[in-house]
Order: sequence, then C-alpha cells, then structure tokens
Amino acid sequence: MTDKLRRVAVIGGTRIPFCRSNTLYADLSNLDMMTAALDGLVDRYGLAGRHIDDVVGGAVVTHSKDWNIAREAVLGTKLASSTPGTTMMQACGTSLQAAMGIGAKIASGQIESGIAMGSDTTSDAPIVFSKKFSKRLVTAGMKKTTLDKIKVFAGLTPGELAPLPPTVAEPRTGLTMGQHCELMAKEWEISRQDQDQLAIESHKKAAEAYESGYMEKLVVPYAGVFRDNNIRADATMEKLSTLKTAFDRSPEGTLTAANSTPLTDGAAAVLLCSEEWAKEHNLPIKAYLTYSQTAANDFVGGDGLLMAPTIAVSKMLDCAGLTLQDFDFYEIHEAFAAQVLCTLKAWKDAEYCRTELGHDEPLGEIDRSKMNVKGSSIAFGHPFAATGARIMGNLAELLDENGGRGLISVCTAGGMGVAAIMEAA
Repeated sequence: MTDKLRRVAVIGGTRIPFCRSNTLYADLSNLDMMTAALDGLVDRYGLAGRHIDDVVGGAVVTHSKDWNIAREAVLGTKLASSTPGTTMMQACGTSLQAAMGIGAKIASGQIESGIAMGSDTTSDAPIVFSKKFSKRLVTAGMKKTTLDKIKVFAGLTPGELAPLPPTVAEPRTGLTMGQHCELMAKEWEISRQDQDQLAIESHKKAAEAYESGYMEKLVVPYAGVFRDNNIRADATMEKLSTLKTAFDRSPEGTLTAANSTPLTDGAAAVLLCSEEWAKEHNLPIKAYLTYSQTAANDFVGGDGLLMAPTIAVSKMLDCAGLTLQDFDFYEIHEAFAAQVLCTLKAWKDAEYCRTELGHDEPLGEIDRSKMNVKGSSIAFGHPFAATGARIMGNLAELLDENGGRGLISVCTAGGMGVAAIMEAA
C-alpha cells in the first residue's frame, strides 16, 4: 500500500471479432472466447510466461460450470500459472467495472498489473428445466440403486420436461430491455428517424475503421473470423425504414432490429498497470484511467431502466471538476440508439438535471462529431460482459493517436450505469 495514489496506466486492449449469435461462433463457449481474447492480449504485449497480479472478468449468460471462468481462462493462456483469476459480473458493465476495481488496487499500491476482461455468448445459453423436474434429478442423483432412481420419476408429467427458454427480461418488471427502452423513447419523444440515423452512422464509422486498418490494432483473428459480422456499411434510411418494430408492434413503436444491438458472441480484454510496471516491462502507455463511477436508479418505480449512466457521469464530473464539454472523445455504449439519444437529451434538460442529478443548470450538449467516432455497439455488436473492455481498448487507442481526454458511459441491466474518464499519456 502507498500513502499517495498512483496513476493507473492503460497499455491497451484486444478483442476477438464479434459475431451475431448462432452464426460463426455457434459452437464455442464463453471460456473458449475469453481465453482467445486474453491470449491475444498476451501475444500483443509480450506477456507470455509473465505473472499478472490480478485478472478479473466474467460473463452474463453463463452455465453453472463457468463459476471459475476467469481463472480457467488464465490457465488456458500463456500467462504464468501464478496469475490469479477472479470472476465477477455486473451485466453490461462487467469488464469496465473489473477495470475500475483493478485501477483502484493499482492506484493504492496493492498490485502493479491487472487485466480486465469479459465474454458472452447467447449461442450457448443454458437451458433450464422446471424446478420440479430439476429437484427430481437432484434427488435421483442421491439414490444408490437403479430402482430407487427410477422411483423418483414416478408421476412425471410431460409438462415438467418443457425447458424454460432463456430470457433477458428484468426479474423485477418482467419487461425486456428493449421494452423498457421503448418506454424511455416515448417519455423523451425520440423519433424512429433519429434512431435509424444514429444506427447508420455507427455502421459507416465502424466500416471505415476496418477499411482504414485502424481495427487491426484492436482485433485479433479467431476461429477463422477476421472482422465483426454485424457491420452493414450499406445501411440506408430507405432500407431501415422498411423494418418492423421489434418490441412494440403498435404504430407507436420505434425500436427495430436495426437501431438496437443484436444478440452477439465475443470477448475482449484490456491491460492496466502502474507506471513503474510499464517501464520495467518496456511497455508504452497509451492512456491513463483517471476517474470512474457507478450509479443506479429506481427503474422499478418508473425511472428509465437505461438512464442510470446520466447519474454516473454527473457524479463523476463533479468529482473530477470537469464539465460535460471538457472531452475530445465520447464513448457512449449503444445498447439501443434510443438509449443514447435519451441520455443526450436528459443532459440538456433543465428539469431532469435539477431533480435527478442535483444540478442547478443542465449539463448541456456534447459535440456529436466526437461521439463514437469509430462506431459502437449497434455496428460491432454487444457481447454483454465484453463491451466495457472493447470500449476501453478503443478509447486508449484513440487517445494515443490524437491526445486529449475521453468519457465512457455504459448502461446496464438492473437500472445501473458505469462511467469512466481516460486521458492520453
């Protein structure tokens, strides 16, 4: 431990290409993908055989066998086996939250190096049976003879065998994230046209990032895949306008498959360390992680499910002594185009900023030309736990190339938001 906080260096990030669920990664597991992203980081920064003080990450859609996934991923890579692995989960904020915890340990002198990571697949979602049938299976496993095992299933009905389909609905409300976001879009009067336009911009920026060679600094090929398979460079307003709404089929619905993130498989990782550790291992520092914040709201009571990042960013700016305009880059996770637009509108709204954020004046507008300049989740896809690490790696690269300061805002299930500030080295 130190009596003075140290700077938290971000060396860089890597990820495997993101793919729509049930396509190119359909037969792969979270562990497969997490290990690949982590080993990509090891190869890129010459970490083979080296000890890392803390590796933290997880997945949102998991099997019970994945309880130790971070440590198992470490053991599957070229890192020294002395490297510990800690599994955690905070929905879509998982890997950013992991980086925040690692950063705090580095800043206080507890550790010198750490890797934050995340992986998710809905292609390999766990299939759960009814509680009654599950209990039969557990009881049968405790019986000693075959006959006793068979007796456990006496009175079994076909209904017990019906699997419970995976769902992304909020347990407290029964509504999916998309349904919640539709409510937000109606409350903030976000038009479908504006959502579609943001989606098109995301795809075009992402496509250009690949065409320019920029993404080669971040993406490592995996399983014969070299780039994300969700990017649509040819997206147009005409094409998007023909799609049916996805969550509200009434004439009032505005969210479609095109202006929402698809279910996605993928993994990402990012390396953080102290300045001393970076110098010792001859690793150039791309950026520093300087501030971070987590917040939550009462979405069950009517607050927008995905509006908590507005709170997290506001609190973080207060701590940092900065305004919303003091940034050269804004990385705002595109769970849905409507979510991004609701967030931007809320920061400009005097009443919202006064009642929800405790500010006498609105936080104000941002320069949209500085937002998600290389595309974001609508184009790349959104493997839930991997998105934070993807964004951190990308922002570190942008700051290394251009200098300046960047803001990260990520909404998560459960009415939470995670935010961070990074500055160029």
